[in-house]
Amino acid sequence: MKKNRYAKLSAKLPTIECDRIILRKMLFEDAEDMYEYSSNPDVPKYLTWYPHPDIEYTKAYLRYESQRYRTGDCIDWAVVDKASGKMIGTCGFAKIDYQNDSAEIGYVLNPNFQRKGIAAEAAQAVIAFGFDVMGLERIEARYMIENTPSRRVMEKCNMTFEGIRRSGAKVKDVYRDLGVCAIVRGDYEKTDA
Repeated sequence: MKKNRYAKLSAKLPTIECDRIILRKMLFEDAEDMYEYSSNPDVPKYLTWYPHPDIEYTKAYLRYESQRYRTGDCIDWAVVDKASGKMIGTCGFAKIDYQNDSAEIGYVLNPNFQRKGIAAEAAQAVIAFGFDVMGLERIEARYMIENTPSRRVMEKCNMTFEGIRRSGAKVKDVYRDLGVCAIVRGDYEKTDA
């Protein structure tokens, strides 16, 4: 039953307006903007995917995401810079645990827009959506321990560091230690008050 409710949200994913950004569905028209950052080898350094080899790969990825919206399997937004209208990244739920009302948030930004608080602005909006609209109880984020900027984003979102999962994931054929941060509904409601 819960999965059906989340699927309906995915199919009609709302646009969310923030101070400097807009969160909306990814569109095929975003291919050039997405390719600009996703082809940069530094961007996925701490992520599970490899740089996009060409624009056709990016277009195929956006077609795949479009299908996932239609089937109700995608609660992930394009992050769009309000001033320019440029798609500068993504932020959303990488995984949803329907049985336990929890989800894992993930985000990526074009390097030209990093270190400006935009990732935290996007993540805070997605966290609010998770608690206020989806009715989640827990939202967590994982990061490779070397990726301290990602942990700082989590801390700006009032997530609590819960520990390190040693060899927590095999990423690009290497076992990596993962830090885990999370926020639960009770903590979110305290900060929201």
